[in-house]
Amino acid sequence: MLSPGILSRLKEIVGRERCFEGEVDRLCYAYDSSLESQLNRWLPDVVVQPQDREQVVAILKLANEHRIPVVPRGAGTGQCCGAVAHRGGIILDMSLMNRILRYDLENLQVVVQPGIVHAELNQALAAHGFFFPPDPGSTKMCTLGGMVSFNSSGMRAVKYGTTKNYVLGLEVVLPTGEVIVTGGQRSRALKSVAGYDLTSLFVGSEGTLGVITAIRLKVLPLPAKRGLVVAYFDNLEASGEAVIQVFRSRLFPSAIEILDRSAIKAAIKYKPALVLPEVEAMLLFEVDGPPPSVAYEAQSIARVCENFACKVEWTDDPARLNQLWTARSVVGAAAGQLKEGATRVYIGEDICVPVYRVPEALRRIRQIGEAYGITIVTYGHIGDGNLHAAPVINTYDPSEIERVRKVGDEIHRLALELEGTTTGEHGVGLTRAAYMEEEHGISFELMRRLKKAIDPLNILNPGKMALD
Repeated sequence: MLSPGILSRLKEIVGRERCFEGEVDRLCYAYDSSLESQLNRWLPDVVVQPQDREQVVAILKLANEHRIPVVPRGAGTGQCCGAVAHRGGIILDMSLMNRILRYDLENLQVVVQPGIVHAELNQALAAHGFFFPPDPGSTKMCTLGGMVSFNSSGMRAVKYGTTKNYVLGLEVVLPTGEVIVTGGQRSRALKSVAGYDLTSLFVGSEGTLGVITAIRLKVLPLPAKRGLVVAYFDNLEASGEAVIQVFRSRLFPSAIEILDRSAIKAAIKYKPALVLPEVEAMLLFEVDGPPPSVAYEAQSIARVCENFACKVEWTDDPARLNQLWTARSVVGAAAGQLKEGATRVYIGEDICVPVYRVPEALRRIRQIGEAYGITIVTYGHIGDGNLHAAPVINTYDPSEIERVRKVGDEIHRLALELEGTTTGEHGVGLTRAAYMEEEHGISFELMRRLKKAIDPLNILNPGKMALD
């Protein structure tokens, strides 16, 4: 527990009304979406809500002086125990620093605070005809600070890339309270090769190196139109071959999503009105751009898929497009419908493998589930090989908890065996820390040295990513 003197000082910095030390308040910050945070009670000693950079500076100086752990946190939508205080200390709730600081649209960029919610940023940009392309499923909840810290992405990463492709610079408070600006002190340029790329160092660092207080983001003009191709397959391998042939045909969709048989079954049970065929796999290809281009690309993709699929349709009608996307959007919530009294849990849920090995990964995940008697619904972003395996278990059954942990371990090791990665967009945190050395080899030691050089007292998000 923190001393009364430390708590008093924190209240002086952020105000008594922005400092929470009651057990119920702290409990609200003791979890994210991960299974492990449901099974463990990692309470912070105190939660504070800074409202500006100067307060963050004062908090970090105080914490560094007294060697108190500090965990930056956005909306808590993460799935890897990245923003929980498993060693106690201070949760730094950044959600009140949520403003757009500057529009610079003639230079294709905006400057924002880290607490702004993704959907709110894009709603504001849409009024000007622009958007920030990465599109996480938690768009209505997750914050830009969290997205930068975890290098998040989403369905359209196949064409538009991940968050790191849009971060031009950052304002970061280091553990000592020193403030740095990466990407150039006064730069409004869209690119730079001047010196080490410190911006990239902080993107994906999961709050272990500094606290982000401002983000300079690249934005793009909104596409004029979107279209969608849906293809159904009796054979899983045929769906993978269709994706490869689309790329070979010089077609470049903005998103390519897959639902395997288990995911289709879950979607049907959750929403029968979708009237989906119970096939081995279903692919959704989204294209965007000028209307003539959308029609050409969608028709071309449909023709390619007809060589592999049992049924194909395409549309650029917004109402039909929204209806077809519904099947994909309900899968996460629908997964729990497959087993009475059970729920979908987040463990082993975010591997990424080479595109041509996606069908193999889907079959192996199914076999792993069958071997341990665990129902797994699998879907994801086949366009970049990022799969979401959703185990469905009774979380009150100790036997199922034990078995699903083994399932998660085998799925992570499968990703490495297939020349992939244990996480494509959800991050390392605590849940994937055990695989960091195996995944990165000797270069992981350099990550540890960088952490020690920037945060020698190890106050920032200690214990995460196996860095200490």
